[in-house]
Amino acid sequence: MSLKLGDQFPNFQLKTTIGDIQLHEWLGDSWGILFSHPADYTPVCTTELSRAAKLAPDFAKRNTKLIGLSCDSLDNHHGWIKDLQAYSGPNFQCTGDKCKIIPHGEFAFPIIDDSDRKLAKELGMIDPAEFDNKGLPLTARAVFFIGPDKKVKASLLYPATTGRNFDEILRLLDSLQLSAKLPIATPVDWKVGDKVMVPPSVKDEDVQKFFPQGVQVKNDLPSGKGYIRMAQV
Repeated sequence: MSLKLGDQFPNFQLKTTIGDIQLHEWLGDSWGILFSHPADYTPVCTTELSRAAKLAPDFAKRNTKLIGLSCDSLDNHHGWIKDLQAYSGPNFQCTGDKCKIIPHGEFAFPIIDDSDRKLAKELGMIDPAEFDNKGLPLTARAVFFIGPDKKVKASLLYPATTGRNFDEILRLLDSLQLSAKLPIATPVDWKVGDKVMVPPSVKDEDVQKFFPQGVQVKNDLPSGKGYIRMAQV
């Protein structure tokens, strides 16, 4: 399976650290981020999941649920969670703006048991250059952004050797959520509060409807084409 932007994300039946779940039902009306890591009890993955757990309040404010995956068993996951908590310090579980400290041995989000590598293969997340001590391939560092309509809105794929930047994951999520509400695009290095771009596909007669505060058009390009239009939202 090769998931493309706009494809329906499969409604997998998953075995996780919070019990068996059906992915779509668990997500409900939320956005979702499913991200894989090569293996439990590994250094880079420990930094990544600890960072993601620390950011649980930020994802909750964005109505987004996180779920992790690796080619390890639930027993391994539960043991590793204790290391994650010790490494990162207190974790929080959040619903909207309400957060509570997670008891020892629990975690900010579920982790999927993919010890048979079924999901990793189906979703194209196998890293051909990385193997465990049994010679079996490990998962790459994939990230799938799933919209409330259960469609793929974005995806990222890193090799096992490179840890992800969760600030960028949050930035991308902010861009996706804003562009789902308004006909905009976000320019290079954009972050919340910066001006957005109004694409050429937005007709002049619709600009006032979506951007009553007006847009700024860059007219001094050599081409003379006013295709760069910026607005504050």
